[in-house]
Amino acid sequence: MSLTVVLGGVRSGKSELAERLVGAGEVVYVATGSASDEEMAERIARHRACRPPSWRTIEDRDPLDALAEAKGAAILVDGTGAWIARLMTEEHLWSDADVMPLGPEGETRRERVLQRVRAFAAAARARPEQCVVVAEETSLGLVPQGTGTRRYLDLAGEAAQILTAAAERVLLVVAGQPIGLKDGGADPIPPKLRLHGDSMVPEGSLDFTVNVVGKPPRWLLQQLTAAFGEVSSYPDDAEAVRSLAARHGRATGEVLPLNGSAEAFWLISAVLKPRLAVCIHPSFTEAEAALAAMGHNVRRAFRSPEDFSLDPASIPDEADLVVVGNPNNPTGTLTKAAILERLARPGRVLVVDEAFMEFTSGEESLAARADLPGLIVLRSLTKLWSLPGLRAGYLVGSHDVVSVLRQCRQPWSVNALALRALALCATDEATPRKLAEETAAARADMAASLAALPGVRVWPSEANFLLVRVADGDAARASLLERGIAVRPAGTFPGLSSDHLRITLRRADENHLLVAALEAAVA
Repeated sequence: MSLTVVLGGVRSGKSELAERLVGAGEVVYVATGSASDEEMAERIARHRACRPPSWRTIEDRDPLDALAEAKGAAILVDGTGAWIARLMTEEHLWSDADVMPLGPEGETRRERVLQRVRAFAAAARARPEQCVVVAEETSLGLVPQGTGTRRYLDLAGEAAQILTAAAERVLLVVAGQPIGLKDGGADPIPPKLRLHGDSMVPEGSLDFTVNVVGKPPRWLLQQLTAAFGEVSSYPDDAEAVRSLAARHGRATGEVLPLNGSAEAFWLISAVLKPRLAVCIHPSFTEAEAALAAMGHNVRRAFRSPEDFSLDPASIPDEADLVVVGNPNNPTGTLTKAAILERLARPGRVLVVDEAFMEFTSGEESLAARADLPGLIVLRSLTKLWSLPGLRAGYLVGSHDVVSVLRQCRQPWSVNALALRALALCATDEATPRKLAEETAAARADMAASLAALPGVRVWPSEANFLLVRVADGDAARASLLERGIAVRPAGTFPGLSSDHLRITLRRADENHLLVAALEAAVA
């Protein structure tokens, strides 16, 4: 989609939707207005805090001029109203008179305003990068008194018609809910939110994209092979629930096995009705994709771009659903439990994705915290136990929430082998301890080797991957692919750029191959 137009009235949620549509990576945000008073300054600051730190903001500029500055990047114009008002000022079209015909000279000036809009629409449609424009819907309500205001509404309405005629996709936002007006009501989920590492590895390449340890433990495969006889009966999750509840010191009614922990995001999005959901980025994007698909009002909050620490004050007080990863993917950041506790409050559901917690000591886990209101903790067997194809995960939460989620899903959602794996791994303390120690040693060695390369920055991690930044991420990734090595481009995560790469830890000899290849790529 080269040009998308988002229409909506005041406080309709159109800007929030536009920010989701533009996706992640390199984005130029064009703010066509400026602070006219202290209240407006507060509103602008609130909006700015929700944008990824990597976005570049251009304020109080003509969108047509901004297109040239946004070459190579996606552009978000929010919105057209202030732009039209400024063009009217330049053309001397404002008037305090109650009635004042345009006349021939006024018609010429009016046409110059519309020509500017047409030029922008043509240029935006022609560029290869995505352009999302927020336009105020002016057709609702009475025609006001006053020449200036009537002229503004006429021009703003015609500008919106010009833009939507040129756009490939048009969405109308009503009370935060998108309605497709063009392109058949296209999916409002940015495509980059559905990209995962398993789709980025050419055949024959060394895979540093998928953050799975390797192969499942031999004893676990033997037990699962022996359990194939159970597939002749319907799945029964009672044993898995008992084992998981005992592991975390929870009641059995507070545990729900899942078809992979990612199912939780879609189940929660389908069942709960948040007024404002907040996803803390950069992070695993499936939560936002699920919430957007279900039509929820989703806002982004961002970790510090310097060290990816989390400030609880960055979460709006009105958010009644908050999603956060710990340890976080793709940054590897482990947030202290005491900080995450501050996000929990009555009337809010706090979802903490702990898919990588087994790689740590577990001290910062909230899985055993039945005292925190609205808390849901997700766990997975995909990463440390290397079972992505089995789709085995679970959540723990209050009895009321778990009961509602269980009632609203299809029967037998988790297969018998996955349930057996959950029961077995719940009592397995040796594998997490062994792999956590091995991963920590490999991570320290890899981080030191990568940090020694010129122009490469490495962030601390508590997971089985490292986030790095290089001078030209696209070129470095292409160079690695030429050498048969695939790494995860992290620019698809909101808040990160194409210069960020996520590198999964593999065997020592393979890690050394990657370091040598990256050294050649950045030289």
